[in-house]
Amino acid sequence: MSSRNGTEAVRSWHFILHVQDPLTAEQVDVLAGLDQFADGDLGLEQGPGRSLFTCYLDAPTLTGAIADALARFEYFPGVLIRSVELSEYSLAYNGMATSAVVPAPG
Repeated sequence: MSSRNGTEAVRSWHFILHVQDPLTAEQVDVLAGLDQFADGDLGLEQGPGRSLFTCYLDAPTLTGAIADALARFEYFPGVLIRSVELSEYSLAYNGMATSAVVPAPG
């Protein structure tokens, strides 16, 4: 994948988007018809009382990848993102797992 100006290296980034409220059955049906989510870069995961999107996106920067993911929700009315998570896996996948990175207190 090429970047806008052609000079930045594009990387694949991993992170998790937590939805404010669990998706309803109707919202899941709407999601299935949205082209912005059809490429598989954002995968819906649901469990008891929770919904989240596991994201694998290509972009020059992590913030660019997060901005791309969040922009897709403009086409998904009524669904709000509560937080972005960089799990231990995300930190390792993104090449950010170092001794300087300390998990937030539980």
